[in-house]
Amino acid sequence: MLESYLCAMLKSTLIKATEAGAKVMQEFFGGSFKISNKEGINNLVTEADHASEKAIFEVIKNDFPDHFILSEESGALVTNSSFKWIVDPIDGTVNFAHGIPICCVSIGVEQEGEMVMGAVYNPFINEFYFAQKGFGATLNDNLIQVSDEQQVAKACLVTGFPYTYLDQPNGPLEVFSRLIRKGIPVRRLGSAAMDLCWVAAGRFDGFYEHKLQAWDSAAGFLIVEEAGGRVSDFSGKRYSPYQPHIVATNGKIHDELIDWVNNKI
Repeated sequence: MLESYLCAMLKSTLIKATEAGAKVMQEFFGGSFKISNKEGINNLVTEADHASEKAIFEVIKNDFPDHFILSEESGALVTNSSFKWIVDPIDGTVNFAHGIPICCVSIGVEQEGEMVMGAVYNPFINEFYFAQKGFGATLNDNLIQVSDEQQVAKACLVTGFPYTYLDQPNGPLEVFSRLIRKGIPVRRLGSAAMDLCWVAAGRFDGFYEHKLQAWDSAAGFLIVEEAGGRVSDFSGKRYSPYQPHIVATNGKIHDELIDWVNNKI
């Protein structure tokens, strides 16, 4: 358990850093900015991503100059600290680049390999999600909790598709097809961090995805767990953001959704 003074400092810095990144997003959103493509098709990065990352780094380094930082755009800034900040300066960059307000800043704080805090902020719809391990999850400072749905057949789900290996056996298209052919609503919004937060808030009953990076899920999976949900890999084992597969649910449909994903139903 974090000591109270350190906990307060980390929370303050996390909120400041998240707000700093979101402010940059707002400044660029809907305007003209440079867009380039990273490895793979439609793997976009904009000058807003870099500017948001810079603003976030400045806050973290000012308060905790010795902490490890892992970020989507800059990679790993390695130190010997037991604390690691896992940063996505804009989650949902394709949405952002097209003026679609389903995008956010996502920052998780890890201590000795365990996620202890997370924040996700979408300034365009004024939703700030926060969780601290063992203390619940909030949306704009109000406690949130997952839904009560008991069956996948009656659930509202959300997923995301990678831009590669869509046609692999039992891959994203096959799983999606199985679910929608049974009349189960499955949405695709384009921001894994928002997907996770909306599971935590009870808007979605479950989320699954085949290929995420640590910065996509680090904050969001803790928020789901602290809202009373369950997060795992495709085998049902305890979730790690350093492997690609994720199932996040209200807990009640979790095992059944894993069976759907693994073609056991």
